[in-house]
Amino acid sequence: MSKISRPAAEPAAEDPDLARARGGDDSAFTRLVAPLRRELHAHCYRMLGSAHDADDALQDALLRAWRRLGGFEGRSSLRSWLYTVATRTCLDLAETRGRRALPVDLGPASDGAVIGDAPRTDVAWLGPYPDDPDARAEQREAVELAFVAALQHLPGNQRAALLLFEVLGFSAAEIAAMMRTSATSVNSALARARRMVAERVPSRTQQQTLRAVGDARVREIVAGYAAALERGDAGALVALLTEDVTWSMPPMPHWYRGLEAVTDFAVRVPLTSCGSWRHRLTHANGHPAAASYLWDEAAGAHLAWSIDVLTLRGERVAEITTFLGPENFPLFGLPASLP
Repeated sequence: MSKISRPAAEPAAEDPDLARARGGDDSAFTRLVAPLRRELHAHCYRMLGSAHDADDALQDALLRAWRRLGGFEGRSSLRSWLYTVATRTCLDLAETRGRRALPVDLGPASDGAVIGDAPRTDVAWLGPYPDDPDARAEQREAVELAFVAALQHLPGNQRAALLLFEVLGFSAAEIAAMMRTSATSVNSALARARRMVAERVPSRTQQQTLRAVGDARVREIVAGYAAALERGDAGALVALLTEDVTWSMPPMPHWYRGLEAVTDFAVRVPLTSCGSWRHRLTHANGHPAAASYLWDEAAGAHLAWSIDVLTLRGERVAEITTFLGPENFPLFGLPASLP
């Protein structure tokens, strides 16, 4: 995991907007935090595993920061101070909402299609995250699905320490000050967190794979996936998949591993039973993705249905993670329906 480089220039203590914000000028405070909002939101997502929770956490964190701005003495950068506030806010929120899960966390794969699978509403599900078109490769690596899913298995203090050190580049001493603990405790948390994440995250990142495959070929693969679903073409779909492919669909609890089980599910459910599909190509969590729209007779349109995130291994699809629900579409700037 590459560290996200720190900005070359940060608002300093003598920044005129800082003085104005301390004096109660909320417009000045908005200008101060504007360059940092996107990265703070991504940090909240990594901590919480949900873009919607990240919205709540960032809003709460900035409100806390606004109210406590008089206590910011400039001994650290404003960025460091805001990360301190955001991290503590996320830790508080994580205690009440619990860790996010994927279907693979709940039990073994199903051998064949489960017909009539019902959503699990008692599980806090991991959610997708829209890509920033201006993000660098290391920023996309830091929100890849495997990494964010692995983070959810860590206690809050280990999750925070790993992100602040490995992703954001803060020192152990800085993290100790941010989390009100000792550098020894931070280093201990980092060691435990690294072991856990190493067991769950592939050695080759999705960004490395996508660079090797090339943008044009990646687009062909995602377009081929979408076209196979729209045509109901099982052969074309299977040709895109690895032998050990997995397919999961949160909030549905059942998931599938291997060509035989995945093909059985695909043939019996999305390719034949659901109706007419249409797609828009997009990106999520640093992965190629397809936004799926399903025909609704009453509406007379294809309605938002799922964000299908594809994980590639070479030029084949090794994982399909289908995030069901139209509530994710506004995150990606996608329409609610297609005529």
